[in-house]
Amino acid sequence: MIDKKNPKIIKKERRDKKLRVPVLPTEEAEIKNKATDAGLTVAEYLRNLGLGYQVPSVIDNRKVDALLRINADLGRLGGLIKLWLTNDKRTKLIGKSQLHMTLDIIRNTQSTMLDVIMKLKK
Repeated sequence: MIDKKNPKIIKKERRDKKLRVPVLPTEEAEIKNKATDAGLTVAEYLRNLGLGYQVPSVIDNRKVDALLRINADLGRLGGLIKLWLTNDKRTKLIGKSQLHMTLDIIRNTQSTMLDVIMKLKK
């Protein structure tokens, strides 16, 4: 809000109006959980929803970070396998059993990544 006497000064508006919304105990718990998941207070969360703003989700960001970490792990494992396949002198001591173990780790990592992606889609 702009001060009428001095237009260069911007006054901060106070939110002094309150709305009362009756809810069931289960609804209250769910609203509080969703607000927490979004990293907002209940008031901020409900205000954003009521005004039609999209509510950001902290959980989605955590899932994206998890996917990025898994993707980086897969890249590192792929690099190790490439090194082994090129018969690099640094990998002479790595046998087939180590390669198979590395491939198993990659498969497990892919499975974990798929689980995270499926949860993200929900």
